Amino acid sequence: MSESEPTADVEPPADELTTTAADDVAATLQFFLEIDRLKGVERRNWLTDGSRRENTAEHSWHLGIAAMIMAPFATEPVDLGTAVCMALVHDIVEIDAGDTFAYDQGEHLASKEAREQAAADRLFGLLPLAMGARFRDLWDTYERGDTPEARYVMAVDRMAPMLLNIAEGGSTWAEHGITRSRVIDRNGPHIEPALPAVWAAALAQLDAATAAGKIDPS
Repeated sequence: MSESEPTADVEPPADELTTTAADDVAATLQFFLEIDRLKGVERRNWLTDGSRRENTAEHSWHLGIAAMIMAPFATEPVDLGTAVCMALVHDIVEIDAGDTFAYDQGEHLASKEAREQAAADRLFGLLPLAMGARFRDLWDTYERGDTPEARYVMAVDRMAPMLLNIAEGGSTWAEHGITRSRVIDRNGPHIEPALPAVWAAALAQLDAATAAGKIDPS
């Protein structure tokens, strides 16, 4: 055959295709089992009934539902599918990195970014390439906060534990000396622009709990 003659595309052997698919299935199932460990990562805030502390898997599920039901009150149009996926993915890194308390100001906060980047590399690297890249993009976008979906999920992520802490009676805040002003300073700048009506309702609940003596008013 001369150099000018076209060459036919060569299909990979069927057994190679099967091996690739089998490898992807195996990687997917490995990741599925690995993320079960998120159920064992304890957070600081309590369930609303005060029976025990919440774990990160429960938080992620609750956040996904919150993203669905609070979307009508968002100030920016959001792709709800992307937002819910982002909510479910955003804390997977805590399997390796652990939970960093929202009001932490010490060494644990200083090392948070490095710990979570390393965790993202390992955990999303367990998945097949395309799916791993999708998960990593969702996580990176959330961390940057530079899309409507990221800003919305960040607002809901701040809103959820605030509402839980108020409903439970503020035990975690009392334990760590968190005052009303610190709650507002941490959460308001993210929640109010994205969910102003929800923020107003939450603020009213915070003020009622403060008036009842459950929250430090300072």
